[in-house]
Amino acid sequence: MRGLKKQRRIQIIIVAFVALAVSTGLIGYAMRDGINFYREPSQVIASPPPPTEVFRIGGLVMGGSLQRGQGETIRFEVTDNAGAVVPVAFTGVLPDLFSENQGTIATGRLVDGVFEATEILAKHDESYMPKEVIDTLKKSGEYRDPNGS
Repeated sequence: MRGLKKQRRIQIIIVAFVALAVSTGLIGYAMRDGINFYREPSQVIASPPPPTEVFRIGGLVMGGSLQRGQGETIRFEVTDNAGAVVPVAFTGVLPDLFSENQGTIATGRLVDGVFEATEILAKHDESYMPKEVIDTLKKSGEYRDPNGS
């Protein structure tokens, strides 16, 4: 009787570990497309990701680079002010506060050297800049705090 209880506990523990491993694997498999890594323009230039990889790129929209094309296609360039510039193409409606010389983060893929964005995020007030963009600009020494601190 005692041996049967011990065997049953071991079986329950083994089943619990297998269930935990399977559920962890399924969660990881389901989230693989939902995880987008952030890259700076200099990182994209140094080691371009494959065209199948979706990622986020952030930096400043270069002044004078905003071009509105035929239809809804918009082209502009994103820089981290460290010398790296990545051309971006976006088809859709830009956020109202999107403008040149302001921070932005775009989600999409790098295809033939052009970042094809599916989503564009822009600042939401005069003093906001995405944390990733601030970190990028601090690395290049180009960040100036708008609040003077």
